Amino acid sequence: MILGVLAAGSLLIAFGGGLSAARRTFAVGLVVQAVGAAVLAVVGFWALAEGSAHGSDFTGSPTPHLGLDPLSAIFLGTLGLVAAPALVFSLRYLRNDGPGRATGALTAAFQLAMVLLLCARDPFTFLLAWESMTLLPATVILVARRADPTARRTVFTYLAITHLGGAGTWVAILLLADAGGLDDPTVIESGSGLQVAIALAALIGTGTKAGLMPLHAWLPRAHPIAPAPVSALMSGVMIKIALYGLIRIVVDRLGILPVWFGILVLAVGALSAVGGVLHALFQHELKRLLALHSIENVGIIVLGLGACLILRSRGAQTPAALALGAALLHTVNHAVFKSLLFLGAGAFEKVTGTLELDRMGGLLRRLPWTAGAFLVGSMAIAGLPPLNGFASEWLTLQSLLRVVLRGDTADGAAGALGLAALAATAALALLCFAKVVGLVLLGPSRTPEKTGPAGHPAGPQGSGEDFATRASTVFLALTCAVLGLMPGLLLAPAAAVAPWPSERPEGLGLDLPGAGNLPAPGLGLVLFALTALLLLLRGRRTAAPAPTWACGQVNEPALLWTGSGFTGPARVALRAVLRPQREVTVKSTGGVLQEVTCHLHVPQLIDERVYRPVARRSGTVAACARRVQSGSLSVYVMYLIGAVVVLLGAARAGWLG
Repeated sequence: MILGVLAAGSLLIAFGGGLSAARRTFAVGLVVQAVGAAVLAVVGFWALAEGSAHGSDFTGSPTPHLGLDPLSAIFLGTLGLVAAPALVFSLRYLRNDGPGRATGALTAAFQLAMVLLLCARDPFTFLLAWESMTLLPATVILVARRADPTARRTVFTYLAITHLGGAGTWVAILLLADAGGLDDPTVIESGSGLQVAIALAALIGTGTKAGLMPLHAWLPRAHPIAPAPVSALMSGVMIKIALYGLIRIVVDRLGILPVWFGILVLAVGALSAVGGVLHALFQHELKRLLALHSIENVGIIVLGLGACLILRSRGAQTPAALALGAALLHTVNHAVFKSLLFLGAGAFEKVTGTLELDRMGGLLRRLPWTAGAFLVGSMAIAGLPPLNGFASEWLTLQSLLRVVLRGDTADGAAGALGLAALAATAALALLCFAKVVGLVLLGPSRTPEKTGPAGHPAGPQGSGEDFATRASTVFLALTCAVLGLMPGLLLAPAAAVAPWPSERPEGLGLDLPGAGNLPAPGLGLVLFALTALLLLLRGRRTAAPAPTWACGQVNEPALLWTGSGFTGPARVALRAVLRPQREVTVKSTGGVLQEVTCHLHVPQLIDERVYRPVARRSGTVAACARRVQSGSLSVYVMYLIGAVVVLLGAARAGWLG
C-alpha cells in the first residue's frame, strides 16, 4: 500500500509539473505539485514509523529495481515536508511568464529525480538519478537568470566541481556492486583495502555534492542565485540526499569501518561546521550567508555520523545508533529551518528589492507574519531552546561526549575536537543571527516602502505579505517548534534505522535512555511561562518616543549600524586565521577631506589558496595542449606515424612483454 501511495504522490507531482508549464493552469499546477509533495511527506514518515522495507531489496543487477526502507523514508519525508510549503510560496513568488512557468515544471522534475534516487535499489537507477539531481538545478538557474553572464559562470563552476568530485560516487557504487556488496553487505571484509577504497571514494563523491569543506566552493555561489523555492530545495533537501548516499554506503553497506575512518569523517565535519559559520559571519548578502550556514549544518550532521562510526567500531552499538539518530534528526531539522529562512529571504527581496543586509531593516513591522516566522527560523538555526536546532545539536553533543568517554586516546582527542568545534559553531551562529535579526528585522527601514512589486501584489496595508507567503513560512515555523518540543517523535525511529541491533529509545522529548536526559516539553513549558510572566510584569508601559542622537548630524540610513559593526571584534580577534582585506579610498578637494570609503572583505582562503592556483595551472596546461591541435591533417598523420614507431621500438626492446 505504501508504494502505491508513493506512486500516486509522484504522479501528482509530474501532473502538476505539466500544468505549471501552461499559462492558464500555472497556479493549479503548483497546487497539485504541493499536494503531491504532501503525500510524499506522509508516505515517508509513515514508512519510517512502520520500520519495515517495501519493494525490492538492493541488488547489483543492471535492471531497474525500486523500493523503500526506513533510511530512505526519512529523507523522502523531509523532501515532502520542505517541497510542499515551498510550492505554496511559489504561487506568488514565481511570475506567470515563460521563465516562471519553466521553473515550475523543472521544479517538478527536480523533485522526481530526488524521489527516484531515494527509491533506487540498483546501481544504474541510482547513478541516473544522481546525475539528474545534479543537472536539473543548473537548468533552473539558467532559465531564471538567462540574461546574467555571472550566473552562467556560476553554473559552470557548480557542474565542474560536482562532476569532478562526484566521480567518487560512481567509483564507490560500481566497486560496491562489482564486489557484491549491494546484494550482501557481509561479503566485503572489514578493514580490507577494498572497503577503505569504497569508503574514501564515497566520502569524496557525496561530500562534494553535500558541500563539505574543502569541496564546498560551488555551494555559496550556486544556492544564492537560484529562485528562493529552488534554493530551499537545494539547501534543505538536495545536499541532504547527498549525505543519504554517504550514510547508505558507509553505514548500511560496508559493515564496521576502521576507527581512523570515523576520526577522518569527524574531522571533516568539524572543519565544515567551523569554516562554514566563520565565513557566514562576515557575509553581507542574506542568501549567500544562508548558503554558507548550510555548509556549517552539514558539518554538524557529519559530526554525528563520525561519532556513530567511531562508536560502532568500538562495539558501542546503542550509543552508535543514537549518534546516527542525532545526525538524521539534524538532517530533518536543518531542512525545515533552512527552507524557512530561504523562503523568508525571497519574500524580503520582493519587498525591498535587495538582499544586502545593510540596506534592509524594519521588516518585522512591514511583514509581521513572514518576518516573525523568519525570527523563529533564526532562533532555531542558532540552536536556541526549545526549538528543533537545539534538540538535535544537544544529541550530537551527547554523542561526542560518549566518543570521549568510551574510546582510547586518539578517540578521546577526536571527540574533544568535535566538542570544541560544535561549541564554537553554536556560539558563532548565535552571533551571526543576532546580526541578521538586528539588521533585517529590527530598526528603521532603510529602503522605500513598496506597495506592490511586479509579479508580487501587495497584501494588507501595502505590506507585500500575501496568504501564500504567510501560510508557507508560518507552517515551517510551527514545525520548528513541534520538532523542538517533541524531538522523540523522530529520534526513536531514526535511531532504529541503524542496521545493527540496539535498544530502541521511546518518548516524545529527549528524556530518553542515553539521550542526555533533557526533557524538551518541560523545558519549553518553563520558557513559555517565564516569557508570559515577563510580559505581564511589563504591562502596558512603553518608553516615550525620542529622536536618535547622531552627534549633531542629520540622522540618515548611512549612519545606522552595519554588519561590519556587529562582526568587527570577531574579525579583529580572528585576523590571523581569516586574513581580512581592507581597501580605504580618500577623496579630498583643495586639501579638504570630502569622503572616506572603507571596503572590508574576508576572502575564501580555500578558493584563493587552492582552487584558483589549480584553475590557473589547468588553464596553462590546456593552452599548451591546444597548440597540439593544429587542425592540419598532415600533422595528425605525423603524430600517428610517430606513435607507431615508438610502439614498434618498445616491442622490439621487449618492454611490452
